[in-house]
Amino acid sequence: MKPRTKITSIVVAATAVVMALAGCSTAGGTAGANGAGGAVTHVAGAPSWCGTKKISFALLDGFGGNSWRLVTTASGKAEAEKCPSVTKFSYADGQGSTAKASSDIKGLVSTGVSAMVVFPDAGQAVLPALTAAYKAGVVTVPYRVFPGGKAGVNYDKWIGDDFANDGNNWAAWIKKNVPTGGNILFLGGPAGNSQSTAEYDALKSNLGSDYKFIGETPFQPTNWDPTLTQTLLTADIAKYSKIDVIVSDFGPTLVSSLPLFQKSGRSIPALATSDGNSLSCFWEDNHAANPDFKLMTVATGNDNVRLAVDYAIAKASGGKIPTADSFKGPIFEDSVSQAPHGVQCDKSLPGDVYLSAQIPGTTQSALGK
Repeated sequence: MKPRTKITSIVVAATAVVMALAGCSTAGGTAGANGAGGAVTHVAGAPSWCGTKKISFALLDGFGGNSWRLVTTASGKAEAEKCPSVTKFSYADGQGSTAKASSDIKGLVSTGVSAMVVFPDAGQAVLPALTAAYKAGVVTVPYRVFPGGKAGVNYDKWIGDDFANDGNNWAAWIKKNVPTGGNILFLGGPAGNSQSTAEYDALKSNLGSDYKFIGETPFQPTNWDPTLTQTLLTADIAKYSKIDVIVSDFGPTLVSSLPLFQKSGRSIPALATSDGNSLSCFWEDNHAANPDFKLMTVATGNDNVRLAVDYAIAKASGGKIPTADSFKGPIFEDSVSQAPHGVQCDKSLPGDVYLSAQIPGTTQSALGK
């Protein structure tokens, strides 16, 4: 899967950007053979995953050029800054090129970096580079996209996102808020991507025969592209006179498409998706005129990176390794129950801000400027 690659492009550094963390020395360090060995100790006042061994740390993207990735990168850097034992932080953006992403991994290994967390957009295509890093003694933790291979052979640990958890939460909300059943249109990412597939499987297993999936199954591939989403939804509205629920695993891509319902003289249907300020503000502006427009969102997942960072730093620095091995995104907004929050629109902030993330919205809005 390659999330958010079609949202507003933002230029990110083409080569590794090396930044000394605030208040830390610039001395690097290596973790030894994949961070193994030694008693588990941590720095007083720091998180338990922050061990006492001084290390250098790198965060790598296969593609970093959009707002979602900027927020995720900032989240990973902020998490690393919690550990005083991290003396140097490096970042590299593969810019959507498998060759560059692999080269970035190899280049950081050659600098003697102790640990790295990698968003392997290209999946198995970057597995050889990950394996080489691991075998060179670098603590190597891919996250979110499964790169193939096996922990302990090709890398230390894969930290996934429990996308089935999102599907389960959406299904429970649909059954509660559209209790008599209905037609469900699921708009996912690129064809065959594991995220959308896992979400569909969870939805299907939780929803009974009163709910019918319409359109292409397991999902309509939108590539998380607003333009393609609009094209597909135009055809769906023309084809299906009754759409009771839309499920989308990246809600902000729908904002430019949802007015199509109103133009067709129909109410926007119930929507189960992931959060984004643009979507929340669209709901705030339009729900009164659309009686069926209920909204539930799950956190869009920027903080998945934090668990991966915790694991990598713990193993490299001798801290306590987290027990969790996947990120479970919580429910963020519910326009009906108002729990845990009602719809969270902040019109003082840009649309490409994700208020579910730990990074404050005001900080997010300044990224990339």
